[in-house]
Amino acid sequence: MWTRRQLIDGIRWRTRTGAPWRDVPERYGPWDRVYDLFRRWQRDGTWAGILTRLQAEADAKGLITWEVNVDSTVCRAHQHAAGAAKKGTSRRSRPAVSSSSRPTTALDGPGAG
Repeated sequence: MWTRRQLIDGIRWRTRTGAPWRDVPERYGPWDRVYDLFRRWQRDGTWAGILTRLQAEADAKGLITWEVNVDSTVCRAHQHAAGAAKKGTSRRSRPAVSSSSRPTTALDGPGAG
C-alpha cells in the first residue's frame, strides 16, 4: 500500500524533472498509480484549487508582485509566420486565382444548356 504522500512526492518529482511518467522512481509508488492520482486531481480541479489557495495566501502576506512585463526581444514570430519564401517555390510561378471564378461541372461544359 502506497501512501498518498509518496504518490504526491512522485508527482512533484515528475513535474520537477520533466521525465516521462514511466520513469518515476519506484520509491514513490508504481508510475501508473502516481499518474492516476495526478490525472484524477487534474480533472476534478484539485490542482487549480491548491494553486488558487497558495496564491491567495502568498498575496495576503505580500509575497506576490502582480506585475506583467513583456520584453519584445523574446516575442518573435516563426520564420513561416513572417512570410519567408519557401525553398523551391516562387510566388511568380504560381497561377493567379480569381475569386470570381466558379467551379466547372459536367453540366457547364460545351453543349450544355
